[in-house]
Amino acid sequence: MKISVSIITSILFIFCTSEKNKIQAQNQKKNFKDYWYQGKAEITSYKLKQSRYGEVYEGTAVNIYVTEDFLPEKQVKADVKSKSTIPVLKLNSTKKFVTGIYPYSLMTSTFSPINIDKNTIKISFSSQEWCGNTFAQLNNREKFEIDFHSYFENNTDRKIGLKKDILENELWNQLRLNPKNITIGRMKIIPSFEYLALNHKRIMAYDAETSLKEIKGFLYFSIFYPTLKRKLTIKLTKEFPYTIESWEEFLTINNTKLTTSATKIKTILSPYWRKNKKGNTEERKALGL
Repeated sequence: MKISVSIITSILFIFCTSEKNKIQAQNQKKNFKDYWYQGKAEITSYKLKQSRYGEVYEGTAVNIYVTEDFLPEKQVKADVKSKSTIPVLKLNSTKKFVTGIYPYSLMTSTFSPINIDKNTIKISFSSQEWCGNTFAQLNNREKFEIDFHSYFENNTDRKIGLKKDILENELWNQLRLNPKNITIGRMKIIPSFEYLALNHKRIMAYDAETSLKEIKGFLYFSIFYPTLKRKLTIKLTKEFPYTIESWEEFLTINNTKLTTSATKIKTILSPYWRKNKKGNTEERKALGL
């Protein structure tokens, strides 16, 4: 039986393509392991311009990414790795800025399984300023269980149960794991706890539209909420490890357009949890903090 040259060529092409894809997948897996499991956290500082009270204030933001062993039932970091633990990517996102005479300190912690097909397990948010404290925590159980505490009468303490829609907070982690796996288009998204708390918005999923574009060698991921008149755009490198270079948040409040932005100062890799002595300050200087 004679086999045409074109058929042989096609078979060889399919085989070579398959092998190439297999090698690429192996390299990607190795790069991921080498970067995220080297016993260090990725710390990135940003120059912050934060909109608040109709004005823009300068400050600093820091994103700390690190992998940890996590107990999904207790929903806390595990002291020891075991059969009960799963690997997660944790983002501690902080902001510090001063409005007039008094300071703000914001922090959000997001714990997402390395398996990006799974929902984020836990999110906590806190805000401290001279008027008082605000705290929110989401736990992923049969549904999203949210515990919210605030000193404002119109933003009073409450417990909320929500269906498991996409969380804006978890998208920051998914971008770092693989931006190409993020769902694009129209959907329901629960906005960030920082936005919901600071703007006294109802904690729920809102109509949103996401997009991912490549512009001049960078990826730009955007979320637009029509009813909230809010858009968030995150700029990141298009190649692994998909470092976040900057972001912008556009708001319209009382017909006034406001913009919050953050631009990268410096990224370092460091086991920061071991560096808590008086002499361990050089890396803070490198970060511009």
